[in-house]
Amino acid sequence: MAIGRRRGRILAFQALYAWDVGALPPTDLLQFQWSDQTENSPHDEDFLFSRLLFLGTIEHREEIDAEIRKNLQNWDFNRLMPVDRAVLRLGAYSLLFQRETDPRIIINEAVTIARNYGTDDSFKFVNGVLDSIKRECLDCSHEQVTT
Repeated sequence: MAIGRRRGRILAFQALYAWDVGALPPTDLLQFQWSDQTENSPHDEDFLFSRLLFLGTIEHREEIDAEIRKNLQNWDFNRLMPVDRAVLRLGAYSLLFQRETDPRIIINEAVTIARNYGTDDSFKFVNGVLDSIKRECLDCSHEQVTT
């Protein structure tokens, strides 16, 4: 049973959140034990997309955080809600390193995750920051990661 791209993004977001707030090692989180798909082996192809997003975001965290910081207006990065920070990191990773994916899809998925897991205004905040990163990054040349 395929988990699909949206579910893959949600699992990656959840792993990023748990990694950020719980300081859990990435290897523990890569099992996605909280997933309702655990009856399938987490080594199945279905989880590769989630792993790519999660590990790619962690690997490029400093660059991603710098992009987020540059695009925050009147807000301190350290004061971000952990949910918003995880969604922004995931979205920024995809915008910067998954250039073959339409930025509108990336932002829409991030907004949906923020709407479902964040505060009432999280989705507006996430949309604004990621849209700013998208505009700034249209001409940037980051290495690409294929999905």
